[in-house]
Amino acid sequence: MDLPEYEPAPEPDRAPRYRPTVEPPTTVADCRADYEAAARVRAEIDKQQKRTR
Repeated sequence: MDLPEYEPAPEPDRAPRYRPTVEPPTTVADCRADYEAAARVRAEIDKQQKRTR
C-alpha cells in the first residue's frame, strides 16, 4: 500500500514591515503634512457634529 507524500506548508513571510498605524511619522514636516491632508475630514466631522447637537 502506497502512502501519500507529505509536503509541509510553505514557511510564511516573517519579514518586518512598516506599520503606519503603530509607528509615528518620522519628522515634524511629516506630521504637518498629515495634519494638513486631514483638514477636509476634520471640517466634515465638525459639520456632522453641529447637525446632531
